[in-house]
Amino acid sequence: MTVPVSWEAEVDLVVIGGGVAGLTAARTASLCGLRVLILSKGGPTDTSTQYAQGGIAVVAPLGDSVDSHVRDTVEAGAGLCEVDAVRSIVEGGQDAVAALTDLGAVFDLGRDGQISRTREGGHSTRRIIHAGGDATGAEVQRALNAAGLPVLFGAAALRVVTGADGVRGVIAVSDNGFGVVHTPAVLLATGGLGQLYALSTNPPGATGDGVALALWAGAAVADLEFVQFHPTVLYTPGGVGRRPLISEAVRGEGAILVDSQGNSVTTGVHPRGDLAPRDVVSRAIAERMRALGTDHVYLDARAVDGFAQRFPTITASCLAAGIDPAAQLIPVAPAAHYQCGGVLTDTHGRTGVAGLYAAGEVARTGLHGANRLASNSLLEGLVVGERAGAAAVERAGVRARVDEISSWTLEFADRSVVQQAMTEHASVVRDGAGLAEALERIDAATSMVPMLDAVEDSVTAAPHLRRIEDAALTLTARALLLAAAARAESRGCHTRSEYPGTVDQQRHSTAVRLDAHGGLELTTAAVDFEPIPVGMR
Repeated sequence: MTVPVSWEAEVDLVVIGGGVAGLTAARTASLCGLRVLILSKGGPTDTSTQYAQGGIAVVAPLGDSVDSHVRDTVEAGAGLCEVDAVRSIVEGGQDAVAALTDLGAVFDLGRDGQISRTREGGHSTRRIIHAGGDATGAEVQRALNAAGLPVLFGAAALRVVTGADGVRGVIAVSDNGFGVVHTPAVLLATGGLGQLYALSTNPPGATGDGVALALWAGAAVADLEFVQFHPTVLYTPGGVGRRPLISEAVRGEGAILVDSQGNSVTTGVHPRGDLAPRDVVSRAIAERMRALGTDHVYLDARAVDGFAQRFPTITASCLAAGIDPAAQLIPVAPAAHYQCGGVLTDTHGRTGVAGLYAAGEVARTGLHGANRLASNSLLEGLVVGERAGAAAVERAGVRARVDEISSWTLEFADRSVVQQAMTEHASVVRDGAGLAEALERIDAATSMVPMLDAVEDSVTAAPHLRRIEDAALTLTARALLLAAAARAESRGCHTRSEYPGTVDQQRHSTAVRLDAHGGLELTTAAVDFEPIPVGMR
């Protein structure tokens, strides 16, 4: 069957995703003279960037250094950070923030008139800049949206089409039907995979689309087993879907974690206590909940002066749940928050497929290793997003055309099955038997139907998205489970109960790609990236 194309476009770069990385890349590419089109499944603020609270980690002018920030990042990454990549991205932080400020972003100031900085888990000093108290992501999103870039909202990318010369175009679907965008360059900036789990801080659109698109296009993904669970997400009985997080900055300002008996959760666990790296705190909470038979612990922020002024967004979320953080303990529990791995790239967003780039949470640059350091995500989105937008210039002049489009088979399990299996067996603490059971349950629930039929059979408010997203979730879940099963150790965000320690022989990334028959296979994380043009080094 041939896909009925209702609309077409031709540009130099297609950006898939409208968060910090995608918009930064699009703006940079436009300034370089490229014709750019952004495809966004949702609306202008339906991104993970919008919900980012803490801030941007960037080297402070006094009492800090690139070396210090690199050291903190590498320590949090549990042996899997690529140090050169870490240094490269950290060094780009101040210029990236300056560019964002020039665009109109406004950051909070201290009494001395200088940019205010806070401290978060894993950081050795106060280097986190923020906006609106705890609404940094919303301010970043606002500033980038104001740039007036060309965006097609409500458009979901189905496939990246490639040929002998690399990328040729994108097949998408919108309310206007199926479309094709002819382009020699595509940037994946789709965010995370939080919807693999029943509880997440991610928006509904975080369905692993970029990971799936990259795999289908022939690229490799790496470190998917390292899913960071934010330790302190607002707990409400029976709550599912996207849940408000209680920023790490709350603990940075003095709040403490206690259990149902009033005892500290992290005392004796790590020298930095409640400000230990996120994997450490999440494990400590999970172990305490298991020991006490509870489903949450508490964050005591009653001693934080001016809480409502410093954290207005969090205060509103708490009050909406019937909790006054100035007078009551805040119930919290870990929830899926950030994918530390993703599409394997260099620090300019290049993948192993010519013309295919990735930036932001969807990418694995080597910055995060086995566990992301708090507030390094917006940093990476800004720095690598700008570089990827500039790198796309190398594809200018490449002839790219998508000819006849034949329908393909979608393979998917219903997301409720995927979410239940992943939540039960691939969360903060895992074991081999559980990972195998999760894969078996997903495989048993998998259906295969022609893509055109799947779109027509969808029954949600966004009928052209449901089964497409389910297919992305299913493939991403399988890739994650394969990588997690292969890592027979505990490292960073990945904890195997039967293998509690690290294994030096496994101090390497786990990469996954599709084989010639469409099956997933483990491979090396090494990729021969295209050379960086002299002017961009």
